[in-house]
Amino acid sequence: MRAKITYLVTAAVLVFYFVLVGSRGVMLIQSGTVLTVTFGVAVLILPVIGLWFLWKNTQFVRKANALAAELDAEGGLPVDELKRLPSGRIDRDSADEVFAKRKAETEASPDDWRCWFRLAVAYHDARDTPRARKAMQTAIALHDGKPAGA
Repeated sequence: MRAKITYLVTAAVLVFYFVLVGSRGVMLIQSGTVLTVTFGVAVLILPVIGLWFLWKNTQFVRKANALAAELDAEGGLPVDELKRLPSGRIDRDSADEVFAKRKAETEASPDDWRCWFRLAVAYHDARDTPRARKAMQTAIALHDGKPAGA
């Protein structure tokens, strides 16, 4: 729940920032000179890109959470079998062992979104966020009936 609240607060702050920047862009355009209009258009592009990025990330998180809920209902969520350091962080060797299992499981069933979901969790536990995101995108695509990598 804490992560959801943090995400919502961050998204709200970003939207506020985008509105603030957008209003400055409009003010520059209203000045009417060639230079200010050019800068105003350039300034308006930034909030558009930011809003698109925020929208895509929000959709990704919603779909990943829906997959987690569906997998939980099936009893297929990965069990936390990781060893932890005294600080509470995941032991790297333990994460690597679990990752090897999940990778073998996914290689055996490359068209099963559940395997890709569990692999994404293993990547995340191994602190490989880019690959975790890519694996989760594959799980979402497979769940939606699209080919892997779509």
